[in-house]
Amino acid sequence: MTHEDGLPLPARYWAILAIALGITLAVIDSAIANVALPTIATDLHTDPAFSIWVVNGYQLAITISLLPLSSLGDIVGYRRVYIAGLVLFTVASLGCAFSTTLPMLAGARVIQGFGAAGIMSVNTALLRFIYPQKLLGRGIGINAMVVAVSSAVGPTIASGILSVANWPWLFAVNVPIGIAAIAVGAYSLPRTKPSPHAFDLWGALLSAATFGLLIGSIDGLGHGQAFGLFLIEVAVTIGLGYLLVARESGKAAPMLPVDLLRIPIFTLSVSTSICSFAAQMLAMVSLPFLFQMDLHYNAVETGLLITPWPVAIGFAAPLAGRLADKYSAGILGGIGLFLFAMGLLSLAMLPQGPSYFDIGWRVALCGFGFGIFQSPNNRAMLSAAPKSRSGGASGMLGTARLLGQTTGAAVVALLFARLPQQGPTVALFLASGCALVATGVSLARLYESPAAAATRASNPEADSGMHADVLRDQQGKAP
Repeated sequence: MTHEDGLPLPARYWAILAIALGITLAVIDSAIANVALPTIATDLHTDPAFSIWVVNGYQLAITISLLPLSSLGDIVGYRRVYIAGLVLFTVASLGCAFSTTLPMLAGARVIQGFGAAGIMSVNTALLRFIYPQKLLGRGIGINAMVVAVSSAVGPTIASGILSVANWPWLFAVNVPIGIAAIAVGAYSLPRTKPSPHAFDLWGALLSAATFGLLIGSIDGLGHGQAFGLFLIEVAVTIGLGYLLVARESGKAAPMLPVDLLRIPIFTLSVSTSICSFAAQMLAMVSLPFLFQMDLHYNAVETGLLITPWPVAIGFAAPLAGRLADKYSAGILGGIGLFLFAMGLLSLAMLPQGPSYFDIGWRVALCGFGFGIFQSPNNRAMLSAAPKSRSGGASGMLGTARLLGQTTGAAVVALLFARLPQQGPTVALFLASGCALVATGVSLARLYESPAAAATRASNPEADSGMHADVLRDQQGKAP
């Protein structure tokens, strides 16, 4: 049975629980292994440099499969892809827990990454069928809160587990949660109407090569790769990207959603997301170094000082989700990103010998601003796409987040290598600049050019919610 305008209560609560459980597992495991890498390298008797594949294998698998799996969701149904991703992730977590060599662990992490991509690629697409159109922002707000808080608390959870158990338990704890998510999802997630087009295998391979090489080259540059090799990789990426766009441009449902990128609201929302997540990663990577190296706080104090960030997001994201159902994403995103930029700038300009309060309110302002921006932006991106292309929009949302985070982390690594003393402060100034750029891009959604109006008017596949959202976001008016 398909649901055109959301699930009834209480089925909606069960479905959002299944989404929250799955996305929590996928996001936390993106960062949870970082904390344990030294211990893993020692226990498995391997070089610490090779142990990085425990992290890289997971990230690479997500990178290359996010858009292909979102396209597969359009074809076979988002529920099937999501539950298959949960099953694969849970089985691979068990494999990670029982690994006795680094190749075994890295291989299990790659499989786990493909499972996580299945979860991430369609989770926001499913929200469009779980919530009624008038409440979609509320659902996206809850989802954004879960993603943001999971990302922020991952290292803390890892440290807590390692304080009472050895590293295999980092992965073993996923198994009962994954089983619960599979059971709840099989019971509650809506069945969606499949699309008639076939899966484009060659497009999927070309997409995987393009995005895998793009993000891999950015990450490699940040970790000391020769600049000449980076330029070669960028040139090859551009060539692959050109072939991908040329191949996909004539398709009704392309692997790379070039059809959606012709919608101004969608493109501006993607650009806003990339800039904002780059700013967030610049800050999240540099703040621990600022607090410990420059201000001489210990690791426990550092964790507590960063805690106001996810707490503020947890408060702001659901609030912004409700507001997104009534007000323009351009306005809400602009306000949130400006607050985010001011919070980052105030952290870069901390006074000498700051108190806990001096730091805490600045960190909370960053989290609050980011939380106000994220839900309306995600709603605008998802609602700008026709309902039959919800998978492509969901996959692009995840890809934009991953590209921004990877770029931000690579820039921090470069700054630390070139400016070891001033690196954290310069990174925060740069993060503030990225957030201000994102503010301008978000506000640009308030203007609807004649060409944009023509594009919107000529898109007969979009559902009525898309028309209302695009009008409201581009004109800056409440419905």
